[in-house]
This record gives sequence, C-alpha cells and structure tokens, in this order.
Amino acid sequence: MPVTVVRFNLVAPGAGPAELGARYRAALEMAAYADTHGVTTVQTEEHHGAVNNWLPSPFTFAGAVLGATRRISVTVSAAIGPLHDPLRLAEDIAVLDLVSGGRLVTVAGLGYRPEEYAQFGVAWARRGRLQDEVLETLLKAWTGEEFTYRGRTVRVTPRPFTEPHPPLLVGGSSRAAARRAARLGLPFFPSAHLPGLEAYYKERLAEYGTEGWTLMPGAETPLLHVAEDPDEAWARYGEHFLHEARTYAAWQSDGVRSAVRSTAGTVGELRAEGVYRIVTPDECVAQGLDSLVLHPLVGGMPVEEGWRGLRLFCEGVLPRLRT
Repeated sequence: MPVTVVRFNLVAPGAGPAELGARYRAALEMAAYADTHGVTTVQTEEHHGAVNNWLPSPFTFAGAVLGATRRISVTVSAAIGPLHDPLRLAEDIAVLDLVSGGRLVTVAGLGYRPEEYAQFGVAWARRGRLQDEVLETLLKAWTGEEFTYRGRTVRVTPRPFTEPHPPLLVGGSSRAAARRAARLGLPFFPSAHLPGLEAYYKERLAEYGTEGWTLMPGAETPLLHVAEDPDEAWARYGEHFLHEARTYAAWQSDGVRSAVRSTAGTVGELRAEGVYRIVTPDECVAQGLDSLVLHPLVGGMPVEEGWRGLRLFCEGVLPRLRT
C-alpha cells in the first residue's frame, strides 16, 4: 500500500483573519478525519512574508495537528533551519515529540528565498554554516547533558520521547546538503527525484564512517485532488492550482530542484503537465505511485471542495488500496 499524505500550507490569497481562522480550523478537522481513516502523514511547510498567507509557523501548526490526532505522523518539510534559534527549536521539537509519542518528523532545509533571510536579519551568505550549527546543536541538546553553545555552558530539558532523538532529516538538492547529512549521520531527504545525489550521499557515508538512509521522492510525485468529474473541477478550481504553481515558479531559481516544479502559465498547460492532477477515485487507485499526496486546500481552494476531495479519497480510494 502506498504512503498517503495530506498536505497543508494554508495559502489563501486575499483572505482576512476570519477566513484564515476558518481555514486553519478546517485543516485541523481534516487532519483528524484523515487520522481516523488511516492516512499516513500530514505534511506542512514554512515560508515567510508571502502575500498569499503561506504558513510561516509549521511547528505551531504541527502541535495543533498532533493534539487533534492520535496516530498520524506530522512532517515539517521543510523547516528553514537558519531562521530558527537552535536552543528554542530543540526545546519545541522535544516537547512536541513528548506530546505526540514520537509522531513529529522534521526535515531541515536551507530554503531558497533570500528575502526570507533578510526579513529576519540573517545573512544569506552564512546559511550553510548556520545550518551546521543548528543541526549540531539539536543533536547535542537532545542528550539532556550540558554542552558548550556559543561560548557558554547550556542544557536543554526535557529530553525527548524518541531515542536517540526525534526524527530529523536533512533536506536539499545540493551536494553540500548530502555531505552535511552524511557527516552528521542523519537521513537525507532530497527535494526531488535525484538518484545521482543519493549515490553521492552514500559515498559520503562511507567516507565519514557514519550510517544513514535516504527518503527520496519518486520519479512522479504529483499533488492530487479527487473529484467525480475532473473536467468540471479543473474548470471551477484550476486557478487555485495555478496560483500555487506560479508562486513556486517565481520563487525557485534555475539551480533549485524540486518535486513541485511547474512551467505552466495557464490552467490548460498545468493540467497537461501533470505536476498537479485532479483524478476520479478509480484513476487515483490506478496511479500506481509509491506515495499519494492529497492537497485539499491548495491555493485557496474552497473548504467545501477540499472536504469533498478528502472524503472521496478516504472513503472511495483508501479501502480499495488495502485490498
């Protein structure tokens, strides 16, 4: 059975506080519903200063999801490591790990938007060194022992639930990211299907004498919405998918490799491209993918349509995948 994921970034162009509040609450209700129907993972992410209200606080949202669910894992993919205070991040993740019994998974990335670094007064040129410090600090902090941090002796408590530490992966699409993961003995999460980079990571593991593994997106990793009539759904809701696709395209430079990368300029082009797919329940079952990623609130999708798609997936697709 494939891994099943419900993704939330809470994008809602032009939405005011009342609408945003309703969407956040709907996302929590959707996560609880997905949990009771056996969905594997809720995935969320981090971006700052986006005019379309992209979620900036993934750990706060993850905590709310973990509190509303009992079995489902929550993956933050990715947290922008250099934008976080390492000690506070260690504390926050430890508490969430305790609350959830180990259901939080953190993918630490560098991000790809210099303006986000500027917003927090963090030097873009120092991002690699800062990421090293963040990851090294997390691993030391979660031991519960004293250690030296920026010239002073510190201790982080409480210790997390998970041994030896909460699930932590290094994300990225560069050799530097693969080297960082291998040096620290952490799993590597390439941001796209990059077999060559996976091989490079394994070579570095051997070089450093560390152990690790790769969690890599498949060659096809479309974002899905389930509808009885895909033609009608594309006509009515295609602009929401296009909004997200064009936002990503505007953010990603030529050097960024991502599983979610579109060059479409129209809804028709986006549909033909296949990065985003609206499928019937039968078509969803027949996808034949290792993972199925639902995106029920994509690009400001109306909440009621998001619910329709999620229910079709949980009640019309999941039971058939288990047979």
